[in-house]
Amino acid sequence: MKILKLKFSNLNSLAGTWEIDFTNPAFTSSGIFVITGPTGSGKTTILDAICLALYGRTPRLDKVTKASNHIMTRHTGECSAEVVFESQKGRFICHWNQRRARNKPDGELQAPQHEISNADTGEILASKIQQVRDIV
Repeated sequence: MKILKLKFSNLNSLAGTWEIDFTNPAFTSSGIFVITGPTGSGKTTILDAICLALYGRTPRLDKVTKASNHIMTRHTGECSAEVVFESQKGRFICHWNQRRARNKPDGELQAPQHEISNADTGEILASKIQQVRDIV
């Protein structure tokens, strides 16, 4: 699996929407790159976003459920993670998101949504968390 792009919003301390294009020559020219920065700059959040998009959970937080979400940025009503990747079977997009009722910061958490689709055709291959994990 090769991760091509990452887009996420309102995860941990990184409010707003963030995008990383791993096909950019800055990442591909030398064949290797490093993610660095001071404590709190978002290094782990990048890894959290990749894990959420692919598996609907993170290693350090285990599950994100309707009852518990410790990864959504405080005072926001939704969070999301999307990754575009390719494998020997093709190019795919995995998207995960969770919101609060009426997208309000004090709204009740809604169940997370997760889907995987074919990046070339747009066909949705699965839209349930366990089915997405099985395909990934």
